[in-house]
Amino acid sequence: MNFSDSIITITGLLLLAGVFSNKLSSRFNLPTLLLFLLVGICFEAVLPIEGTLYANEINFFGIVAMCFILYAGGSDTSPETIEPVAKRGILLAVPGVMITAAITGFGAYFLLRCQYPLLWCLLLGAIISSTDAAAVFAILRGKNISLKGNLKPLLELESGSNDPTAAFLTMMMIGFVLGKSHSVALEIPLILYQLGGGILAGIVFGWLGKQLFKTRLDHEGLYFVVSVAWILLCYGASQLIRTNGFMACYVCGIALNAGKYNYQKALIKFHNGIAWLMQVGLFTVLGFLADPEHLIESSVWLPGIALGLLLMLIARPAAVFICLFHSDYTWREKLMVSWVGIRGAAPIVLATFPLAAGVDNAALMFRLIFFMVILSVTLQGWLIMPVAKLLKVADDTKEAKEPPAPLELEVTEKSAHQEMKEYRVRAGNELIGKTLAEIKFPQGVLVTMIRRNKFFIPPHGDTRIEEKDGMLIMADIKLLKELEKKYFFPNDPGTAPEK
Repeated sequence: MNFSDSIITITGLLLLAGVFSNKLSSRFNLPTLLLFLLVGICFEAVLPIEGTLYANEINFFGIVAMCFILYAGGSDTSPETIEPVAKRGILLAVPGVMITAAITGFGAYFLLRCQYPLLWCLLLGAIISSTDAAAVFAILRGKNISLKGNLKPLLELESGSNDPTAAFLTMMMIGFVLGKSHSVALEIPLILYQLGGGILAGIVFGWLGKQLFKTRLDHEGLYFVVSVAWILLCYGASQLIRTNGFMACYVCGIALNAGKYNYQKALIKFHNGIAWLMQVGLFTVLGFLADPEHLIESSVWLPGIALGLLLMLIARPAAVFICLFHSDYTWREKLMVSWVGIRGAAPIVLATFPLAAGVDNAALMFRLIFFMVILSVTLQGWLIMPVAKLLKVADDTKEAKEPPAPLELEVTEKSAHQEMKEYRVRAGNELIGKTLAEIKFPQGVLVTMIRRNKFFIPPHGDTRIEEKDGMLIMADIKLLKELEKKYFFPNDPGTAPEK
């Protein structure tokens, strides 16, 4: 077996191991991606890959990966869910990232004993300034713990929308470090144009994409090909007109999935899988790039750990408390938002930008970013649930969620007005004890199946509803919303089934 065959085989084994390592990572409260980080380090030490990884190639892969990760994040974000937290979420995603970058940068300047230029340190702060909450919520869902109030939608909105801000700050600071930019005041109009233009481009591509996916294609598999092409086109076209392509991809995901189009559910699942694959690749590449011989040097790991603690305990909390000032969030909730500022895929990509641009001491900056990411993923990921319980913001009174029924109505152009969802009958529901004939749902509502004790029961008129039953209901979308308000969660809109 030659070298390329070995790499292909190992890659397949790594992906399979990652899928089945979710249970292990959930048991120890560690994100699965951390395992790939460690795997990358191990393979870098034992495989002859020196010279095969170059900054430009990795930077290109990172950009493509971020496009798919951000699009998937947008497609999982419901406009109705983020509307109540939109103002505070945007504050955290834009000014919050800038505050975090500034505090981290100035702190790094003094922690590194002024050995490196201030602009170099501010570049480091910009790279590490955005959060990645995907791993956090994977742990929360695995342990069946929910956060009270609007904390979850706030964190999801922030984590999906702050990467473009960090990317822009990184590129701007690279310009300052290399002497290509000279005035912050001159950059402000460019900031507004790039971020605003990225949002507008995302809305336009989302609307056009919706029309495109309503087109009938000869083969179902072509819809997946079109979706991949559309994401790449969204980023590329946005960058060509000098707007922020990352922001465009995220907003495109939100705008496109706000409506209905052909094979929508299948496409969302497909891109969730692609995003997971991209994050795995990014963490593995980070492990490849992190040379173990240099990592064990005290001149690297000591300041790396110090900078990580500065970020977690000072920079992030300061940004959160400033952005959430005069809000309805309590000090406990603000501390929780501060702790959930886990660093992940975005800094991995952004750390390759200085390498590709030829910034002095870019390799050292990458190693420092490595330690900050691994400290964040390990420490914050490990303590996320204990901290939530300590601050009394973990709503662990909710029942454990079962996986949704493996039955669904796939959306096509002809069935775009219909939906099939599973609803859990909780304690105190007025449906308990009644037969389907006695309930008398509105005309057009069809109970297709009832799940009870992990078994499916064909519904009949004399079928009596019991507590904890899962009712699989198909109806017009408007009728389903009426049923949700009347029977299933009239006072708890946050428990609505996910799209």
